Amino acid sequence: MTQFDLTEEQRAIQDMARKFTADEITPQAARWDEEHIFPRETIVKAAQLGFASIYVSEESGGIGLGRLDAALIMEAMAYGCPSTSAFISIHNMASWMIDAFGSQAVKDKYLPSLVTMDRIASYCLTEPGSGSDAAALKTSARLDGDHYVVNGSKQFISGGGENEVYVCMVRTGVDGPKGISCLVVEKDMDGVSFGAPEKKLGWHSQPTAQVIFDDVRVPLENRVGDEGEGFAIAMKGLDGGRLNIGACSLGGAQRCLDEAIAYTKDRSQFGKAIADFQNTQFMLADMATDLEASRALLYLAAAKVTEGAPDKTRFAAMAKRLATDNGSKIVNDALQLFGGYGYLQDYPIERFWRDLRVHSILEGTNQIMRMIVSRDLLRQ
Repeated sequence: MTQFDLTEEQRAIQDMARKFTADEITPQAARWDEEHIFPRETIVKAAQLGFASIYVSEESGGIGLGRLDAALIMEAMAYGCPSTSAFISIHNMASWMIDAFGSQAVKDKYLPSLVTMDRIASYCLTEPGSGSDAAALKTSARLDGDHYVVNGSKQFISGGGENEVYVCMVRTGVDGPKGISCLVVEKDMDGVSFGAPEKKLGWHSQPTAQVIFDDVRVPLENRVGDEGEGFAIAMKGLDGGRLNIGACSLGGAQRCLDEAIAYTKDRSQFGKAIADFQNTQFMLADMATDLEASRALLYLAAAKVTEGAPDKTRFAAMAKRLATDNGSKIVNDALQLFGGYGYLQDYPIERFWRDLRVHSILEGTNQIMRMIVSRDLLRQ
């Protein structure tokens, strides 16, 4: 069993994340969703446990854990609120990019405040005309002395308008992936503005908006990596982002499975508990099986990404696809078992149904995940 089990340290991390979720997230999540509240105070409390810098190195002030540890934390927090957990994941990805690829100057400039979440970071890749085809992005950065002049816009940015730091992929050279670089842009720089908050199906506890750049002068020292390395940095970041969003689906699905088990044992029809009907039992069995299969693949993929295995990107894509598809199906089945009550906001199922739906779209659509997997298989 030890080969397939969590270590004692990982269980302690998981328990800490679960306790934080039970105390700080779960009791408030329904209100955050209904009233569209961005729970910044709660998110900063997560940073006090190290959850804002999970795989930022200890030398830079982070807690230097692996991708499996991060997945355990994201899964635990998503049990209370997938939207809030995913928001913290995005901050972690942006902070990691600065730590892993930035110069000492840019690390010193941003990481101390990102580790504590005194400043929160967004990741900016998607554009109005560039979604799955990320290498076609148009936002430009022209070098002018010791500054880049940035023009363009980014779409669907979590934290847009609220966060202070934006890790942006911009075009500094030729068309295609080799002309893309990575810059850190601040909210208060002249020429930075934001679109109206998006009205979304789910993820109501986090703001989403377009980020607009109009002749924004960004210091040269704010570049992360060398010119032309931005696309490679973005793709490496997405391996971890895909694991985390898959983990958020696992946490949401686990919550809805637990809620469905409790509800079907308590709810009676035709003179007996719904849980006593074989059809219900088979549904619950399939939900649990699909959840455990998704979890096993995601944990394996997380270990591969941590170790830098040659097939890490393929496994991250497979795990993301399976966890998010199965997560949505499990929540949908839970809603069916709740019947009409599952459709009401008095119960948590419909919130999880809405929140998990976007997971098969962001961090690369699940159609793109299939392309990544098949391309890697056919390359062998």
